[in-house]
Amino acid sequence: MVQLLDGKEISKVLKEEIKEEVKRWKEQGVNPKLAVVLVGDDSASVVYAKSKQKVSDSLGIDFELTVLPADSSEESILALIDSLNANPDVHGIMIELPLPKHISKERVMAAVRPDKDVDGVHPINRGYILSGEEGLFPATPESCIEIMLRSGVEIAGKHVVIVGRGETVGKPLVFLILKHNATVTICHSRTPDLGAFTRQADIIVAAVGKAKLVKKDMVKPGAIVVDAGINEIPGGICGDVDFEEVKEVASLISPVPGGVGSLTTALIMKNVLKGITLQRKEGQ
Repeated sequence: MVQLLDGKEISKVLKEEIKEEVKRWKEQGVNPKLAVVLVGDDSASVVYAKSKQKVSDSLGIDFELTVLPADSSEESILALIDSLNANPDVHGIMIELPLPKHISKERVMAAVRPDKDVDGVHPINRGYILSGEEGLFPATPESCIEIMLRSGVEIAGKHVVIVGRGETVGKPLVFLILKHNATVTICHSRTPDLGAFTRQADIIVAAVGKAKLVKKDMVKPGAIVVDAGINEIPGGICGDVDFEEVKEVASLISPVPGGVGSLTTALIMKNVLKGITLQRKEGQ
């Protein structure tokens, strides 16, 4: 009988832990604060920003949203980021994507102070992932690991096959999983005979952005399947794994929705708190 990697339940526990940590910081006179920058009125970005505000409020984390017009100059956005970087009352900064086409995403993301970069996308934080040092890391790959560890999965010594080499999930996940002493194979959309690799896996992490790509015959019986994909299909969303098929052979599987995605916002908030510790070290 397959068991679910239940992101919703784990998220509840995680949020209670964060509330306790927020309380401890407040007792020390620190009010954790997340600043979100939204350029333009992309409807999905507005929804994401509001959902983060809701979670922040529920956890006792201060939230500040700055909305700039879509025709804002790159210099004005960089100036705003500089002011947030310099503000000791702001502990986390997040830039909602996509940015308008005339803005350099790379330049804007690299302008955020690494110890306030709650998205974990700054080149310095990417370097810390590779070197194994402490930094702020992207929430989705962290969610993939968190959902397994909190479900009692032993990662050490397992053969993990990651399907997807994207900057957001696949690449950082390789190094985060290696820290847990797994053997890692990375595949992608151009890997010939993908099933030949996935059938060898003790753990499959799908993060390639192709709806229901991973089928039952690509999974060895008893494997653990973590689905980090999110794809719009008629009637809703689905992951990169054909859930109904694969649940018949997997021992543990994460659903979409209700799996990895349920943890990401909580882990962004955890990065806000981790940022406070890192900023205090910087200040020493």
